[in-house]
Amino acid sequence: MTRLFNDPAAFSDDMLAGFLDLHHRYVRGVPGGVVRAGNTRAGKVAVVVGGGSGHYPAFCGVVGPGFADGAVVGNIFTSPSAQQAYEVARAADNGAGVLFLFGNYAGDVMNFGLAEQRLRAEGIDTRTVLVTDDIASAGPTETEKRRGIAGDFVVFKTAAAAAEAGYPLAEVERVAQATNEMTRSLGVAFAGCTLPGQDHPLFTVPAGTMGLGLGIHGEPGVSSDDLPTAAELARILVRGVLAERPAGAGPRVAAILNGLGATKYEELFVVWKTVSEELSRAGLTVLDPEVGELVTSLDMAGCSLTICWLDEELERFWCAPADTPAYRKNPHLVEVSAEAARSAGNGAATVPGSRTSGDRAAGTDVDGSRDPGADDVPAAPLSSAESRAYGRAVAEALAEVVAAVAEAEAELGRLDAIAGDGDHGRGMLRGVTAALEAARLAVDGGHGLASVLGAAGDAWAARAGGTSGVLWGAALRSAGEHLGDERSPIGTADLRDAVGAAVGTIQGLGGAEPGDKTLLDALVPFHGALETAAGAGDSVGVAWRQAAAVATRAADDTAGLRPRVGRARPLADRSVGTPDPGAVSLALCVRTVATTFDRYLPEGSDAEQELAR
Repeated sequence: MTRLFNDPAAFSDDMLAGFLDLHHRYVRGVPGGVVRAGNTRAGKVAVVVGGGSGHYPAFCGVVGPGFADGAVVGNIFTSPSAQQAYEVARAADNGAGVLFLFGNYAGDVMNFGLAEQRLRAEGIDTRTVLVTDDIASAGPTETEKRRGIAGDFVVFKTAAAAAEAGYPLAEVERVAQATNEMTRSLGVAFAGCTLPGQDHPLFTVPAGTMGLGLGIHGEPGVSSDDLPTAAELARILVRGVLAERPAGAGPRVAAILNGLGATKYEELFVVWKTVSEELSRAGLTVLDPEVGELVTSLDMAGCSLTICWLDEELERFWCAPADTPAYRKNPHLVEVSAEAARSAGNGAATVPGSRTSGDRAAGTDVDGSRDPGADDVPAAPLSSAESRAYGRAVAEALAEVVAAVAEAEAELGRLDAIAGDGDHGRGMLRGVTAALEAARLAVDGGHGLASVLGAAGDAWAARAGGTSGVLWGAALRSAGEHLGDERSPIGTADLRDAVGAAVGTIQGLGGAEPGDKTLLDALVPFHGALETAAGAGDSVGVAWRQAAAVATRAADDTAGLRPRVGRARPLADRSVGTPDPGAVSLALCVRTVATTFDRYLPEGSDAEQELAR
């Protein structure tokens, strides 16, 4: 159990503040994460890694000479936002371009992808390589669907060493791709992990068994097996990984026996004894093996084996020196500049992110980032009085949604933990709370409906991160852009078209379709019900209430679906019988908004009839 925390919602912020204070010789805080302390030579490719917290020493622990130039730090098991990825990459850029490296998870792909687009638009050449080493998460014919687990570490290391050696961006990208193609991992879980503030693990493993094929975000294994001896486990892991030996692979390999957080080093050493013997028996020579905690999952009990088949080039980069807070290889060969140490300062007061909450500037997180809408509100664009009234109604509706999501947080987390990482409730609450704050600031600044929705969406995406954060944020913004700041009155057809714009945005970003067991399975029926109501001439209040009921039934019906995308896909069978948490939370939100219509547009009232189409 994760026992030591203050406010569970601020766990990642507090962790990062302590990390920065402790390791100021290596890193400095920037909005969204950390970069190397001091200046890196001009013309060096910047390797930026990242993902959610809970995996230390990945990701911030490997920033330093010989390794990463920056790490984007999201909340526990949650993708960083696009804004965070953008800020870290901008800070890390040395004029030779940026390579993003991270595991293949939908939220990371979307958020880092949006950051890459923005960086490219600003003239910073940016590339991305996804790590897909987990052989349990998809078959050999669908390697593009595989997750990234402890193989992250090998890919990060070789690509970073190539950048340190002066390779240009295209070549660093090639090294990362080559490493990923030659890397395979398989893991097992003995017990689940517990999120800060929770009193139960995300999943349980029956006594005397293990879960084979775990994820690193609290996802359980894809199958259950009897708990073997250490030697038997070693043979299972070696046999599983070597069964997927890449074509043309040579006899020299890098190997990592990775602990997930609660498996002791001594236990890992016992397992490694047999792993080493089995690899030797298979004719493989292991170079610089690593045994220990490199990519963890909070307090999960378990381990994984990663093998990367090396050619001469990859061998050189795998064995190259590095000196970071959590990983050192021949550090005496890495020159740590005195300027870097001097510029980092000494003491919490000089370290971004080390301030207490009482010391923060308004709107600034402990990592130095700023919420969209939390600073001075820009001058309000031209808007009608009616549009400004609609904006106020949006803020009031968001306040009710915050209360509803807070009440449902634990249940949404429980649904998400069936086949995911259990953070959906916490992420939704974090996002909608930020949206409310930004909406109120926009209202106070005299903004109309589109601007209020846009500010709310941007804040939601920036603070929630993850898949749902970026989707909700983009959906609110696209809906607002369709409605505008001057349209009045807004009728059912307008709402239908605005929701339709949100549907298109979500499908364009996530690539999901109805039936994939996502929030679209509630949103698309919701949009369809609005379309029917608009055709029938129903008023907005009646239309929204009816559509919310349709969305609720559709969300319940997702219990019978098998997920085809996202983190739940590897555990598709386990997910059957449980509704999709994203669909459930969407239905909750639109159902709660219906209460706003009940308050301001009671069914049959004159005001409601005036808005009928």
